[in-house]
Amino acid sequence: MNALRWAGFGLVAVLAAGGGYWLQTSRAGAAPAAAPAAGVLGVSFQDLQGQPLSLEAYRGKLVVLNFWATWCPPCLKEMPAFVRLQQKYGDQGLQFVGIALDTREDVARFVTEHRIDFPIVAGEEDVAIYMQRLGNGIGALPFTVVVDRDGAVRHTHQGEWPEADAEAVIQSWLAPR
Repeated sequence: MNALRWAGFGLVAVLAAGGGYWLQTSRAGAAPAAAPAAGVLGVSFQDLQGQPLSLEAYRGKLVVLNFWATWCPPCLKEMPAFVRLQQKYGDQGLQFVGIALDTREDVARFVTEHRIDFPIVAGEEDVAIYMQRLGNGIGALPFTVVVDRDGAVRHTHQGEWPEADAEAVIQSWLAPR
């Protein structure tokens, strides 16, 4: 009977984990249920020189917030695509902002080595909290959020975002509405 009881507990654990995974993946691309109280863009982080950078400065643009880290292989894999998309659509109002869950020193070194040409901010607990408030319930990286010109979340993506998929979403929100 004891073995049967443990098997039952194991089955419940597997079902709960599977259900949580299904719920998270079935919501991929959906906007989070609640935006931060100050608004999506109503936050600031320290840039790589230690100066405050308010995301509110980008209101009026299509903002792509990419949460990443230098130690995250899928984050590093998608970064060149984001640089290309910024270069391609920047003059149409697209603004990527990298929000690194990492130290400023490590991020600054990476940005210099890889010639990242869009704003990058870095933080630790503040970045994790903001990311969670935007809908990253599992806390995994990378996590990307598309914010429209009025500051509303229009798309989220958990995990590595293929360039063609990202470009399609970006094009759909850059187009006049």
